[in-house]
Amino acid sequence: MKPLPEIRLMSTRPALDARPLDKRVGLIILATDHTSEPDFRRMVASERIGIYVARIPYANPTTPENLRKMQPALTDGAALILPDEPLDAVCYSCTSASVVIGDAEIETAIHGAKPGVPVVTPPMAGVRGLRALGARRISILTPYTVETSRPMAAYFTERGFEIASFTCLGFEDDREMARIAPTSLVELAREATDGKAEALFVSCTALRAALAVSGMEEAIGRPVVTSNQATAWNCLRLCGDETPRLEFGRLMTLPLPRD
Repeated sequence: MKPLPEIRLMSTRPALDARPLDKRVGLIILATDHTSEPDFRRMVASERIGIYVARIPYANPTTPENLRKMQPALTDGAALILPDEPLDAVCYSCTSASVVIGDAEIETAIHGAKPGVPVVTPPMAGVRGLRALGARRISILTPYTVETSRPMAAYFTERGFEIASFTCLGFEDDREMARIAPTSLVELAREATDGKAEALFVSCTALRAALAVSGMEEAIGRPVVTSNQATAWNCLRLCGDETPRLEFGRLMTLPLPRD
């Protein structure tokens, strides 16, 4: 056996940057999620902004009861993202669960691990996006069952929106929702948008709707807000990125409104 070489310890250490990347976005997603992570890497990640992901347990079918069961895992999920280091935003990427659990409860749970961090949920970002676009009368499209869609209708109504039409597709498994082709979503948007609606909200982080936004807007002739597009926009603006990204819809050209 040849003798090992002498290992030399440098007498000086290189200077350290404050952070490897300037901004940090934490993303809490479902164990079954196929879509949120690629969407955030596509729309948010850059040489300046890093995306750091934690997955939490989730079991189909997508019912209000099963969605609510994720709440206890939110603190532990947030704690797994760069422990003991600050984040610039945390997004819990589940629209229907956010509606069922409640934005305030989600914020409290995440603050249990990451005190003071801005928390973003898809319905919260959707509301901000629709307001930024000046829309009050909206159509809503979801992939859920009627039972799971009802809390969504209540959420937007309680925040001052008039729902001109609400269409759901009846899916119970978020993994199947992720398999709906973006081209199909364009046609579904055309069918689901009421003529009097000022904008369309497409709910669900499982849907590959961000890839279809420009096609949907062209098809219906009005703005479209989707779950992942809205949270990506919200997180970008919280990180100080105001770059217009029209390929992901009109919303991606606008500033974040003050609540």
